[in-house]
Amino acid sequence: MRITERETIDGDYERMSVVPDGVDDLWHLQYVIEPGDRVAGDTHRRIQRQEDHMRDTGGQREHLWAAVAVEDVEFDRHANRLRVSGEIVACSREDQVGFHHTINVDIHDEISMQKRFSVDQRDRLEAAVEAAADPDVAIVTVEEGEATLFAVNQYGPEEIATISGPTGKGEYARARSSFFEEIATLVGRLDVDRIVVAGPGFTKEDAVDVISDVHPDLDDRLTVVDTSAAGGRGVNEVLERGVLDEVRSAARIGEEAACVEEIMRRLGTDEPVTYGIDEVATAGAYGAVEQLAILDERLRLERTDDGDWSTDPETVLQQVEQQGGDIVVISARHDPGRQLANLGGIAALLRYPIE
Repeated sequence: MRITERETIDGDYERMSVVPDGVDDLWHLQYVIEPGDRVAGDTHRRIQRQEDHMRDTGGQREHLWAAVAVEDVEFDRHANRLRVSGEIVACSREDQVGFHHTINVDIHDEISMQKRFSVDQRDRLEAAVEAAADPDVAIVTVEEGEATLFAVNQYGPEEIATISGPTGKGEYARARSSFFEEIATLVGRLDVDRIVVAGPGFTKEDAVDVISDVHPDLDDRLTVVDTSAAGGRGVNEVLERGVLDEVRSAARIGEEAACVEEIMRRLGTDEPVTYGIDEVATAGAYGAVEQLAILDERLRLERTDDGDWSTDPETVLQQVEQQGGDIVVISARHDPGRQLANLGGIAALLRYPIE
């Protein structure tokens, strides 16, 4: 993410222009832009001219600049696009003001946001800017007869390919060398800075030997990690152990996984921890919150009319920050997020217990 311009307007409001440099940045923006904001940028719109009314042409597609009063924001992960919809409040064609329109934000498209930025939204944007310098990482989990490739995005790990088939003896078995060569071919196509090969037992080491033989140029990008399982569970172990911190120093995922893991651990002990919006708000009022974890989807929901929490999370976040507590926004797209969702979407590690 690149911030190209920012200025304070109308007291607490700020106008900020940003350029998303990747899919992760579009994902971040869906949690920054919310209903009521004003978003502007270059866009295309079908406009019916006078002569088109006599024919069902759908109008001519024209390039223009438009600003919309945001009503809805949608991140389309498969299309690598952010859709920002609302009523046009300003436009390079004045006759389009008042119509509903969707601005499609693609990678490298500059947009301007005018809004009152909350604490977590500023932190999110700053993290996205810092993350631009982070290396790209992939994780391959390997066990006998199956390998799974995951891309490590800021919103969580995403499974993108699987190689499977029995090895050893039997009618349908394949040679282990063929299995490892297929893994090497898959890994060789990756355009990343670091590849973590993880899994139980020694199968992953055998796979790494073949990868090194086929692609010796990848040797300095390979990291081998022992895990008790392969697949999604193996990836979670890699994240929880902080392995990514060594190869992706500013990544949020390792921090998120460690935070939720500590919350779950403390829930099984007498160490101070709490969960639920009312309980966390109470702890915040006492200045007891050391680290607060909140689910991104839940935070987004509570900022709309569809939220049902009795306490405004913005008030809690501001209070915790003012008292020196850390705030970690957890992605709902990976296992730590699902664990936090089961706790109501918000929890906190406490400095001391409260009654």
